[in-house]
Formats: sequence, structure tokens, C-alpha cells
Amino acid sequence: MNKSLKCMIVDDEKLAREDLKSVLREFDNIEIVGEADSADSAANLLKTIEPDILFLDIQMPGKTGFDLLAEVQTSAKIIFVTAYDEYAIKAFEVSAQDYLLKPVSKSRIELALDHLGTSEENKSIQLNQLDYNDTIFVMINNSYQFLKISTIIKIIAAGNYSEVYTNGKQKGLVLKSLREWENRLPNNQFVRVHRNSVINLEFVEKIEDWFNYSYKIHLKGIEGTVIMSRRYALKLKDKLA
Repeated sequence: MNKSLKCMIVDDEKLAREDLKSVLREFDNIEIVGEADSADSAANLLKTIEPDILFLDIQMPGKTGFDLLAEVQTSAKIIFVTAYDEYAIKAFEVSAQDYLLKPVSKSRIELALDHLGTSEENKSIQLNQLDYNDTIFVMINNSYQFLKISTIIKIIAAGNYSEVYTNGKQKGLVLKSLREWENRLPNNQFVRVHRNSVINLEFVEKIEDWFNYSYKIHLKGIEGTVIMSRRYALKLKDKLA
């Protein structure tokens, strides 16, 4: 078991604090050592406690979460928890460890902790696996963007990069290998069908026989087909059985 991590929550909304505390209490290695409802009260509290992780809201009456960080010195890892996505780039400019959108799920907290190398479970377990309805913040075509997992239709390998196709007609180049995607995407929904491609079963329109025991997969929302090799066809059959 990893050592206990001391966490502090800063959010002006009591309900939001209670919701986050409820999720955090599901982790045996998390200790909530303080909470504050404003940047000023948080600054005062940080004079007396030294949290390992600071879960910080951004938009609060008076001073923002960014204002707080500009005023105090803390060694705590910063994880922003907010209802707004427009501050993400600024958040990472101030060296935030993660940026979570409300409401926060247990699986998303697990992913954030895993980024810190402080997951409560054995590292061999894939706790960084994403939920189907999660939204991630990744660099696409040289700019940071939010990507909703459920909108991904297929992912094609491109060396150390990957081409991501979504139902918003977007095709983007992401600095993430196919294996990295495969390890993180929910495996009940996303499957590898070839050494260079992963698809979302939600968007499968039809599967046709091809040649040499391979198949052509037609996907909703995009033109063209994806070839599924015999090896992966057998794996898919086992998965769907």
C-alpha cells in the first residue's frame, strides 16, 4: 500500500466540495486534510498545512484559483477541478498536474493519481483506463484540444503518432502510439482489428468478407473501410461471444 496522500480541496460551492470528498473517500491512500471556500481562506489554511495534492477550482467569487497560486508558495501537486474547459491551456502553463471537468468520476481521479505515480493499486493493473464518456485533453495537430472518447470512430497508427477520426468529421494527428491508446481506451468498446488500427464498435455499420480470411469493416460517419485481419477477427469473435 502506498503512503497516505494529504489532499486539500478549494471550491466556493459546498456541494462540489462534498461530491469530490465523496469520491476521494473511496481511496484508502487519500487523506483529506483541509478544505476552503475561497482563495483567501485557502491561502490562510496553506500557512498551517502542507498538502501533497491541491484540488483547486478556478472560477470563484473574488479571486480565482490562478490568483491563489500566484500568491502562495506550495509544493502541492495542483489538480484543477472546474466546470469550464476554456482555462485548460493556462492551467498547464502554471504546471498543473491535471485538469478535471465536473462532475468528477472515480475512474478520472484514478487516472489523475496514476499520472502522479501514486495510484492506490498495483501498477500492473490498468487504472489509467478511460471511461467511454470521459473527455481528455491532448495535443491534436499541434494544439491542445479536448477530445471526448465516445466521439472516436477509429485510430490509425502513424509511427509514434496516431491519426484519430471522430464523428465530428475531425481527423487529427496525436502524439500517442496505438498501443498507448489500446491500453487506455475501454476495451469493451474499442478493439484492435489490425496491427495498425483500433475501432469503436459503436460505429460499426457492417462487416464483409474480404480475402485470405480477412474482412472489410464499414464504419458510420466516415468514408472508406478498415481491414480486419484473420488474427484479430478471431479475437473479436471471442469478445462478442
